[in-house]
Amino acid sequence: MTSFAGFPSGKNPYVPVPEVFFRSLLPEIEDVAELKVTLHLFWLLAQKRGEPRCVSEPELLGDRVLLKSLKRRGDPRPPEERVRQGLEKAVARGTVLRVYLKVLGDDGSEDEVVGWYFFNTARSRRVVAELQGSELIPVRLLDVGQHRFAPEHGQRQSQSQGQGQGGDPSPSPAATALARVGHNQTQHLHIEIERPNIFVLYEQNIGLLSPLIADELRDAAERYPPEWVEAAFREAVEHNKRNWRYIRAILRRWETEGR
Repeated sequence: MTSFAGFPSGKNPYVPVPEVFFRSLLPEIEDVAELKVTLHLFWLLAQKRGEPRCVSEPELLGDRVLLKSLKRRGDPRPPEERVRQGLEKAVARGTVLRVYLKVLGDDGSEDEVVGWYFFNTARSRRVVAELQGSELIPVRLLDVGQHRFAPEHGQRQSQSQGQGQGGDPSPSPAATALARVGHNQTQHLHIEIERPNIFVLYEQNIGLLSPLIADELRDAAERYPPEWVEAAFREAVEHNKRNWRYIRAILRRWETEGR
């Protein structure tokens, strides 16, 4: 263990963390990767400009501070895998929201899909709801200029996130959203909203998984369409019937009678 020399004197930047994190989230978080990723997101998003503030998965996977914090002696897994583990748990808990963006080239060809993460705030929920309303939208809602594709993808490098010319803060996402696509005003982003899997739905709406229930959920996920599973959970919650037996009955009825 490296000894900490103490906090430096003078002015030190502070990172705002909502009180609800300590009251509601911290007592429930047991996984170290989830805790470290969540705290790092507070620090990282506090440095962003504009609204809503978000960060891409490639940016997180390339963050040396985060990777160092998740590298554990004796653990053969790469720290990037622990970053993904922490993100998955934070998404499942509802701390953060995730959307996927697929950049379409000028000729209609598809480039890589990039995951973007927001804290689960009212503003972010409105943005995600707007994204869900359309499959093809102009590049305007997210500051995609902060993401750089690897050179082997042949992509033009974007403007860097942070300070602009003359030290001015970066403009808002609405003003700089076309930075990612250069001067091409017609390029669009294809929005793919992640569908929560059946295990996430169960934990969010019913409770902790047992091995027996996990096997039943896995079978149901293979047997029924994802939209049926989501709708069955939604119907159970609306009727205050938060148990797997009720949800399973709904799915079996739809299978027999049609939805």
